[in-house]
Amino acid sequence: MAKMTVDEYYCKGCGLCIDACPMKILEFAPHLNEQGYHPVVCRSPEECNACTLCYVTCPDGAITIEK
Repeated sequence: MAKMTVDEYYCKGCGLCIDACPMKILEFAPHLNEQGYHPVVCRSPEECNACTLCYVTCPDGAITIEK
C-alpha cells in the first residue's frame, strides 16, 4: 500500500499537486499552516497508487511517497 504525505510546514498551497494527481484525491485543508497557507491533504489515502506525479510537481519538496 502506498502512502503519500505532505509536510504542512513546507507546503505553500500552490495547488500544483492537486492538478497533477490523476486520482483526484488531493485537496486544500480547511486549516492554515504556520506560514498562513492552506496546505494540501490527501482525502482518500487508500486510493493513492504512488504514481509520484504530486511528488515530482511539488516545487517545495513538501511531498513524500512511500511504497
